[in-house]
Amino acid sequence: MEFFKTTTQDIDAVFDIYNEATSYQKTVNNKSWRGFERALIEKEIDENRHFIIKEGDEVACTFVLTVNDLIIWKEASKDPAVYLHRIATNPKFRGQSYVKKIVEWVKEYAKENNKEYIRLDTHSGNERINKYYTSCGFEYKGISTIEWTNELPEHYKEGSFSLFEIKLKKNKPL
Repeated sequence: MEFFKTTTQDIDAVFDIYNEATSYQKTVNNKSWRGFERALIEKEIDENRHFIIKEGDEVACTFVLTVNDLIIWKEASKDPAVYLHRIATNPKFRGQSYVKKIVEWVKEYAKENNKEYIRLDTHSGNERINKYYTSCGFEYKGISTIEWTNELPEHYKEGSFSLFEIKLKKNKPL
């Protein structure tokens, strides 16, 4: 297993995973992603914020990082945090705890970038995913109701999202 910045050559594999994840979401919840614009993924790649995890030559998982999430996290977005978005696993690799592996990787990223929190959001009302995120070390922080803007993907039009965070321990100076 290796983490890589996503390249434009990976986009088709990423979209395949997104499509599979969306289909799966529809089987376990009444809310799901609604597709993503290729230009959004290309922008995230250009900004070095889109990542993949590979197992051998195969893309096993994908995710996006950002360091600002004002629309969803509102006042809390002033905190030094890194935000995880669009974690999706290739169905061939489901059940291998990629979120836990991503969290460990992002902890290092956060420390290197002086961030004190790792945060993510998900559609509200999905108790199964909520339990999974808490098992990965996240604390449930409540629900954020947002007003959709065109800066956000279409699935954010559904309005309410469960918030999760991990507060990182500060490194003590020697």
